[in-house]
Amino acid sequence: MSITLTDHDAATIRTAAYGAVALIAAADATGKPHKTATQGSLALYSATGPLGHVLAAKSKDIALQGKTVAELADHVLPALTDAMNLLTTQDPTEADNFRSTVLLAIDASRSHRSTPDPVVAAMADKITSALDAA
Repeated sequence: MSITLTDHDAATIRTAAYGAVALIAAADATGKPHKTATQGSLALYSATGPLGHVLAAKSKDIALQGKTVAELADHVLPALTDAMNLLTTQDPTEADNFRSTVLLAIDASRSHRSTPDPVVAAMADKITSALDAA
């Protein structure tokens, strides 16, 4: 199956994926949020298939608004569910690729920590729930 994404669809996917990394970095505010964001972004950039092309595209359409974690989450968590819904409609395999890629990015974001952080873990759970809500 092939997928056909509008510019709006691609923007939703990029916002959801990079927004998930931004949420983890924001939750890691007392740790190393820059390193967290870098590791997660590199994982997203390594995606393959049609999703990989969408995530690797140089674009200014990633909309991550909010001055607080709550405001960012209000925007990103629904985008994750929307991205899963639109990909599931077109190609369930690509939806699975998106889900596993986002979860890989979240794991990569947390990989530099020597001890688990319950705040970061809670945000990862919220991201997973948003992905699974589709």
